[in-house]
Amino acid sequence: MPQGMRWVGLDVHASETMLAVFDDATGEVLTRRVAGRPHELMPWLDGIKRPMRAVYEAGPTGYGLVRRARADGIEMAVCAPGRNDRTTTRVKTDRRDAIRLARLLAAGELTLVVVPSVEHEQLRDLVRCREDIRADLMRARHRLGKFLLRRERYYSGPNNPRSKAHRAWVAGLSLPDLASQLTLADYLHAHDVLVARRDTIERRLAALAADSPWAETIARLRCLRGIDTLSALGLCAEIGAFERFDHPDGLAAYLGLVPCEHSSGERRRQGSITKAGSSHARRLLVEAAYHYRRRPNIGKTLEHRQRGQQPAIVDLAWRTQRRLHARWRHLHGTRGKPNGVVAIAVARELAASCWRLATQRP
Repeated sequence: MPQGMRWVGLDVHASETMLAVFDDATGEVLTRRVAGRPHELMPWLDGIKRPMRAVYEAGPTGYGLVRRARADGIEMAVCAPGRNDRTTTRVKTDRRDAIRLARLLAAGELTLVVVPSVEHEQLRDLVRCREDIRADLMRARHRLGKFLLRRERYYSGPNNPRSKAHRAWVAGLSLPDLASQLTLADYLHAHDVLVARRDTIERRLAALAADSPWAETIARLRCLRGIDTLSALGLCAEIGAFERFDHPDGLAAYLGLVPCEHSSGERRRQGSITKAGSSHARRLLVEAAYHYRRRPNIGKTLEHRQRGQQPAIVDLAWRTQRRLHARWRHLHGTRGKPNGVVAIAVARELAASCWRLATQRP
């Protein structure tokens, strides 16, 4: 009997897993449903004849299974969900998904993801926790603001719901009925709790950044305008090692900052950005891009962040400031592009500067 590679597709769930084994020598496909948690799948994997390669889609079950498999000498990978070609049939089952994964792995048609180290994943979870709090805080402010609009309460000062003056004004409001007053008190309490949670997480993240594996990269990225400790830590947590990209275009594509394309024959048509990869990292870069609307300048805060860095790093950050500001002026002032479109273009070039700073050799 010919001995070929066995390609294993796993459709992993919290309480059971569908396993499909595709033997490329015989073309035979065997499937089995295994009850139990993902880590309880290891005895079944150890029983499959070698050579073998396995894969499953990244999901809520995490990377525990792939780490255990690699520790046992099993070649296993994790692929990106939603990036795999699915058949046009309207029948979807765990068995079909497992077989599809095994066949696509054998054909080399899967987009594999980098499995982070345990320390990397732990710090990334804390960064994403802060991002979730930020999103919850924004929704809480929206609820409070729309409630005040419905009650025809208008703030006479600058429209900045983050200011202490606005917070004091809201706390001093007195509504005519008890139900509205209780609603206002609860919305304000929810807002204050989220602010306290955010501040606590940000202080702890800033303390962890100095001892993280990316401390040197964070210090370099802070030389750029619009990127401070938390933004740099967020980029490092989402991207990982910048060196794994051979060119900055690869980083931009990974972050979903490149335009989608539908070309055929002599026709080439590009659309909006792909929005692939981490939305958190993409948002950080887009927010930083808005700082380049202002003319190039080295203020006290930026000068303090750049202090002690290599001259080549500081020079690259200054050239980035000048280039991106000129880019913003050209796209917005000369070509009349909207601010949102310009910010995406500048963020794409800012990602390239981040890659150059992070990979700069001393």
